[in-house]
Amino acid sequence: MKKWLKRIGWGLVSTLLLTAIAIVIVLYLDKKRTSYLGIQDTSNSFLIKNVNIVPMAADTILYRQDVLVENGFISVITPELSLGTSKNVDGTGKFLSPGLADMHVHVWDDYELGLYLAKGVTSLRNMWGMPFHLRMKERINRNEIYAPLFFTASPKLTGPDDEGIDKKQVKDPKDGRRLVAKYKEQGYDCIKTYAGLPEDFFNAIKSEAVAQNISLAAHPSFEVPYDYHFSTPIKAIEHTEDIVQQALKFQDNSLKLKITIEKYAQTKIGHTPTLTVFHKISEIIEKETCLLSEDKIGYINPAFLAIGSQEDYNRWTSTKEYDSLVGERILKQHQQHLKIVKKMNDAGVLLLAGTDSGISYAVPGFGIHEELKFYTEAGLSNFEALKTATLNPSLVYQSLSRTGTVEANKLANLVMTKENPLVNIGTLENPEMVIIKGQLLDKDQLKKFSQKAYHRSNYWATIIRLAEGVLFK
Repeated sequence: MKKWLKRIGWGLVSTLLLTAIAIVIVLYLDKKRTSYLGIQDTSNSFLIKNVNIVPMAADTILYRQDVLVENGFISVITPELSLGTSKNVDGTGKFLSPGLADMHVHVWDDYELGLYLAKGVTSLRNMWGMPFHLRMKERINRNEIYAPLFFTASPKLTGPDDEGIDKKQVKDPKDGRRLVAKYKEQGYDCIKTYAGLPEDFFNAIKSEAVAQNISLAAHPSFEVPYDYHFSTPIKAIEHTEDIVQQALKFQDNSLKLKITIEKYAQTKIGHTPTLTVFHKISEIIEKETCLLSEDKIGYINPAFLAIGSQEDYNRWTSTKEYDSLVGERILKQHQQHLKIVKKMNDAGVLLLAGTDSGISYAVPGFGIHEELKFYTEAGLSNFEALKTATLNPSLVYQSLSRTGTVEANKLANLVMTKENPLVNIGTLENPEMVIIKGQLLDKDQLKKFSQKAYHRSNYWATIIRLAEGVLFK
C-alpha cells in the first residue's frame, strides 16, 4: 500500500513539474513572438513641419503649423518654426489629431496593444482586470514596449448570488472593503462594480474607495435603482443598453429618460455607450456563419474567439430558431440607443467612447471606428463624435488630463492622417503615422503591428493567463 502511495505521490509531483515547465515554455514563446513591440529607439523629440492641426479644444482647423515635440510633450505650435538641430517630419497636406481613447476594452495579449496603435488608439481603459494586466501596465510604464497608455480596472465585484468565472463574488460588506483595499494596493487604477451588488455591499465598497482614493467604474447593479449610481466615487457608468433595461425598464419613457440624462449632466459622471458590442448581436442574428468568415475576425484573440465569441454566437443563433422576432427587437433597441446618445450629447453629458472590444465579435482597434460612426449616425457632428474619444476622457480622468487635445504642454499622443477627420471621420482608421509619448510610429511599423496580430497562435498562452485571473482574483 505504501509503495502504491509513493508511486502516486511521485506521479503527481512529476505531472505538476511537467505542467509548470510547459506553462513557462508557452509563455516564453508568446513573449518572444511579440518582441516586435519592444522599443528600440527611445528618441521623443522632433519637429513636425507644415501640418494642419485638428486641436479638438475647439471645432476648428489650424492650417500649416509647425509642432515642436520635446521629451514626449508638445512644447510649441506656431507657423514656420526653424530649428536646425531637430529631426524634421514633413506634415505637408496632412492632418494632426489627438490620439483616440477606447474607454471600455478587454485586453487579452500584447498583440492587441500593437493593433490598437495601428488604428490610432493611444489610450485604453481595460475593464476586466487580471494579474497579467498589472504586469502589462508595468512594462508599458517602464517604456519597454510600444503600447497605448494603459489603465486597468480591478476584477469585477458583484454580489454573492451573481455567479460567473469572470466575476469576483463579494461575501459581505466587510469583504467588499477588503477587496477594494487589496486591489488598490495591487495597482489597479479603478474598481469595477458589477450587476449583482446589493446596496449595503455597494455602500461599503464606495466608502472604502473614497478612503483609498480610487474611483469606481460601474456596470450598473440591478440590485439598486439606476439613480443610485450617480454618486461619489463613481466616475463613469457603462453601457447605454442598461439605461434601457434598468432605468427605463424597456419602455419608451421620455420623462424618466430626461431625468436620467439630467442626472448625468449635473453630476458630470461619464457615460460609456458601448454601442458596438450590442450591435454585434444584430450582426450575429443577421449574418450567422457569414460573420465568422469576415476578414477582421482574424484579429480577435483565438482563445476568446473559440470560447467567449462562440458562446455569444450559439446563444443568439439558437434564440433565433425559436424566436423569429428577436432580431427585430435587438435592432429596435439599438436604434433606441442611438436616440439616447444624441439626447445625452445635446444635454452636455460627458460621453466616453468605449466599445467592449475583446468581447463577442467587437474587434480590438477596429471597434472604436465603428463606435464613432454610430455616434455620427445618431446625429452627432464629426467634432462631437471625436470629443468622446479625445477631449471628454481627459475631463473625467485626471490621469488623462494631459491628453485629448493638440496644445502646448500636452503629451504627444497624436495621429496623422491624409484627410481632415472633421470632414471624413473614417480617415482615422488608417493613419499615416501614430505618435505615442513622443515616439514616432510610421506606416510600415503600424502595418507590421496589424499583420502580427492577424491569426496569431497564442491560444494556450491566453488560457494560462485567464486561468491565473480566475484563480487569483
